[in-house]
Amino acid sequence: MKRILVVGGANGIGLSIATELSKRTEVERIYIVDKAPLLEEFNHPKFESFQFDLTNEDYSFFERFTDINALMITAGFGKLALFKDVQESYIVNSFNVNTIPVLRLVHKFYGKLEAHENFYCGVMVSIAGFMSSPFFAVYGATKAALKIFIESVNVELKKSGATNCVLNVSPGSLKGTSFTAGKTDLSVTAPMANAIIERLEAKKDLFIPQYEEIFKGVLERYHLDFRAEGMHSYEYKIKSGRMNKQ
Repeated sequence: MKRILVVGGANGIGLSIATELSKRTEVERIYIVDKAPLLEEFNHPKFESFQFDLTNEDYSFFERFTDINALMITAGFGKLALFKDVQESYIVNSFNVNTIPVLRLVHKFYGKLEAHENFYCGVMVSIAGFMSSPFFAVYGATKAALKIFIESVNVELKKSGATNCVLNVSPGSLKGTSFTAGKTDLSVTAPMANAIIERLEAKKDLFIPQYEEIFKGVLERYHLDFRAEGMHSYEYKIKSGRMNKQ
């Protein structure tokens, strides 16, 4: 990877990925695109930052990044709330930020994915896209759509003879990120950022952190009885106190 575009890279795991990549001698330039400005304390000589709202209808902005050979999309937001308590605008905004931009950006750079040259592409999805997640109904729906999209596109790429693919990164909650109004702590997120970069370089199509330790069992229980596991998830969120941290 020499020139990388990180969409949603002004904070959280996106910024952490950009920061870890900047330490590599072979990396020449990292373009960071985010609605929020990149804070000066996180800036690096290899960074070139841009502000862009992903809900914008005109994506011609991205046509300037013809030189990239890697794309990482980390933009997204969510909050724990019962579906009945969210505003309709939250539903629309969730899909307009979490889901539709990924499809549009993969479509815009699809020629690079299909080319014979190496192109590395990854998307931050979520384990919430793999199972029912009460209090996260809208967020989970935006991520479930990405899961199916990535799986489908990867089949199309493989059938076209391409050697590139899209990496689905689906963690549980990540500490040290600004998700749900947290504060970015690069020292905490660095190991996860490097683990994602490693899978990206290896052209893996799926990375579920803590799969063997946690999520293998969770997903097995979910597939055996999704109703029971959904109830368990509901109770877990109530007892964990996460609802009080919103």
